[in-house]
Amino acid sequence: MRSSKLVVATAVLAALAGLSFSAVANTPNPAPIQAKNAKAVKVVQNFSFGLWGDMPYKKAGDEAKLPRVLDSINRSNIAFSIYDGDIKDGSSKCTDDIYTDAIKMFNSMKMPVVYVPGDNEWTDCHRLNNGGMDSLERLNFIRTQMYPSLNSFGKTTLPLQHQGALKDKYIENTRFTYSGIVLVGLNMPGSNNNKVLNEKDCTQKSARTSVQCEAANQEYLERDKANISWMQEAFAHAKQTQAKGIVLVVQGDPGFDLPETEDLDETTLEKYSGYTEFMRQLTQQTQSFEGQVLFVHGDTHFFKQDKPLLNPSKMLTNFTRLQTFGSPSLHWVKVNVNLNSPNIFAIEPVVVKY
Repeated sequence: MRSSKLVVATAVLAALAGLSFSAVANTPNPAPIQAKNAKAVKVVQNFSFGLWGDMPYKKAGDEAKLPRVLDSINRSNIAFSIYDGDIKDGSSKCTDDIYTDAIKMFNSMKMPVVYVPGDNEWTDCHRLNNGGMDSLERLNFIRTQMYPSLNSFGKTTLPLQHQGALKDKYIENTRFTYSGIVLVGLNMPGSNNNKVLNEKDCTQKSARTSVQCEAANQEYLERDKANISWMQEAFAHAKQTQAKGIVLVVQGDPGFDLPETEDLDETTLEKYSGYTEFMRQLTQQTQSFEGQVLFVHGDTHFFKQDKPLLNPSKMLTNFTRLQTFGSPSLHWVKVNVNLNSPNIFAIEPVVVKY
């Protein structure tokens, strides 16, 4: 019953979105921007990487816990880590120092850190308790300040490919290949991927005007198409290079757990309509990919690992969803990669003692 609910949910979400994306698959994507110092990484059969995000939240008292988390990650044997968004809590101001502090945190890490944006640092900045700021201005600020080069953060860095040029749109969408695994970062945040549903959604506890909400929806449409294109290109690259696995990291929870509720009304479904077409295209790409697909997101703040993505007839056995920890549960996840294993990815939650 729950399986059929998820299929129905996907179909209804598409109808609610009311948009045609039939040309997305054939939309040409410009050549990715790549650091000039990019070097081939030696292929090893086993390595590990870390996943963390949704921290620190000052209002939750996370600052006292954070050093233990950073120390735990630094003492591990990971090759790099990926931070899946939300550098602050959702009810504090989006002032410039928030981003500066995040950069300092990332650059304090021993190994490379790849940053993926979350909703708290741009999508939700219009909220009155966030300072009533312009969300799109904050997005532009992230693009100019949080991606100062084509490399990752960290005391040691990784060269990354980017969908956009420095200080331009979609610089935040990244990709790199490490030892035969393709890893992708996408700006697909919570709060329905920055899609504004109606006038009530536009103005509730918000400083937004109707003009700003129209601009937000236009931004959502353009970025959603860019995200789909970047994701499709990553799968094409993985197939071309015969990669055994692909990792896609976003911040927003696209509604995997909807079928766990008893009732799925249109109001509930529409709150996730900003993810509909991306998830449809991801399903298609997963079906045609022979390797393993690991889809990582934060946003919901508790660890979860499952295989929720379905097509109309069967579970996609090569698809795994990983939901990372978040405030006030400051922990992280270690992913052990074994190219000789059929499952490729072995997921290990790392619980930090404070």
